[in-house]
Amino acid sequence: QDPFIAFHLDKTLVRKYMRPLLIGELAPDQPSFEPSKNKKLVEDFRELRATVEKMGLLNPNCIFFILYLCHILVLDVAAWLTIWYFGASTVSFLFSAVLLGTVQAQAGWLQHDFGHLSVFSKSRWNHWVHKFVIGHLKVGIRCWWNHLHFQHHAKPNCFRKDPDVNMHPLFFALGKTLSVELGVQKKKFMPYNHQHKYFFIIGPPALVPLYFQWYIFYFVVQRKQWVDLAWMLTFYIRFFLTYSPLLGVKGVLGLHLLVRFIESNWFVWVTQMNHIPMHIDYDKNMDWFSTQLQATCNVHQSFFNDWFSGHLNFQIEHHLFPTMPRHNYWKVAPLVKSLCAKHGIEYQCKPLLAAFADIVHSLKDSGELWLDAYLHK
Repeated sequence: QDPFIAFHLDKTLVRKYMRPLLIGELAPDQPSFEPSKNKKLVEDFRELRATVEKMGLLNPNCIFFILYLCHILVLDVAAWLTIWYFGASTVSFLFSAVLLGTVQAQAGWLQHDFGHLSVFSKSRWNHWVHKFVIGHLKVGIRCWWNHLHFQHHAKPNCFRKDPDVNMHPLFFALGKTLSVELGVQKKKFMPYNHQHKYFFIIGPPALVPLYFQWYIFYFVVQRKQWVDLAWMLTFYIRFFLTYSPLLGVKGVLGLHLLVRFIESNWFVWVTQMNHIPMHIDYDKNMDWFSTQLQATCNVHQSFFNDWFSGHLNFQIEHHLFPTMPRHNYWKVAPLVKSLCAKHGIEYQCKPLLAAFADIVHSLKDSGELWLDAYLHK
């Protein structure tokens, strides 16, 4: 019930599509509550959810998102004007790349808002604008993002259910339990005891340029999502037509690669700071609140942190209320903290740089656990 309520705006419409999936009803003598879940916590969270709805915290402020889109478009235009006015010097080229990298990162946070249906009150409107933002501004695919991201939200940090931790075990050993298990099984796809070092090579710099950029084309052709492909092509057409007269073909390709490199570093550090240092294991079928809290943490609020991370510094609140517009996270945070305190659940919140460092520390720790199990168990 809690995931269903969390993910959908028009619940009546969704229930129509779910009717063919109905298997049957529980017999009167069968328990309706699973023993692996904390019944009192579930009840308290549903009461919190009702309070959030009464406070209007699920209602978006469209002005906020319009201004946010405008600031992205201004940066995009400023990047072109920089090279047009100052010429294709090294300084203007690099400055323009930084601006365009910022555009890509910020457009990524904005498409995330539309993907979670948190900008407009109608699901259909969010889907329409999502195609423009992720397709034309980001060169991404809406159906691909939805396919992966909602699995992540349903079971965050649950191995084999959250695609965001599929890098285990091929590239990294993640989480204490999984790392020890890997060592006991004598599996070594990579030298995991050095993963906190090679993370800086195959992680932040490489994810977008070397993986996402080709995989999205494979995905869109495989799934025959031709509308999404058309939106993606509009980005490349615009980018080439506006920058090739100023930089030439080689310059445009170099600029695009540099922008993807900047975007990739930004994206990976921000998205992983809330999850990799947290509990990673097989699914234990816990209640919604416990599942989200063990897999997420927050980063301190500030104007810069909010902007830099697209308000994903409030990862706990975002995971508990995925459709909540991000400008309201700070309002619900005290209520979530109170519920955590009541049930003795840790509510982690840390400085931005400490959150970045914890990614490396957690990789080092799990790598050492793997090595010890690999050698001695």
